[in-house]
Amino acid sequence: MQTRPRRYHHGDLRAALLARAEETLREKGAAALSLRELARDLDVSHAAPSRHFKDRQALLDALALVGYERMTAVMLASQVDVGESCRKRLEAMVRAYVGFCLDNAELLDLMCSIKHDPQASAALLDATGRWSELIERLVAEGQRQGEVREGPVARVGVPVFATLHGYADLAATGMLTPELAEGGLDDVIAFILRGCAPDARA
Repeated sequence: MQTRPRRYHHGDLRAALLARAEETLREKGAAALSLRELARDLDVSHAAPSRHFKDRQALLDALALVGYERMTAVMLASQVDVGESCRKRLEAMVRAYVGFCLDNAELLDLMCSIKHDPQASAALLDATGRWSELIERLVAEGQRQGEVREGPVARVGVPVFATLHGYADLAATGMLTPELAEGGLDDVIAFILRGCAPDARA
């Protein structure tokens, strides 16, 4: 007896589940994500996903982890061949972060919500801090170079985090017009750089 061809034959089922989950997230939102539906989409048994994710929460956790790892990689890549100037490096990192947020609005929303879940894994909690550590490290280097005002790194960095994340959230959720979003990023970068400058007052 002939059976219909399966869309998933072999290989890394976990990666395939995460890839399909991200597609579903973009198309329908987090509420539409279920292990049963993913199994149907990949044409595997309903029990197959449980070998990699014990439940839906574990899937969401893993998907958010992928997002944080990808965002960190994007921010690190922004520092390649950009020079030693802290101002140029910070500008490149800001543009990379905002670009990631605009390209991954649904994933970013999941990332921000899932990290506060009491069941969030240790790996996810660790990943959530890596991208902010990149900015803190850059602030500390800028202080050593005399390009960033003195003071506790966290206190200098928090306004940067708040401004950057606030702008990215407004742009990603459509609160800004495309024209304002495009020109607004230049204004945000100028605002951040002024706030970090040595002659700025905390």
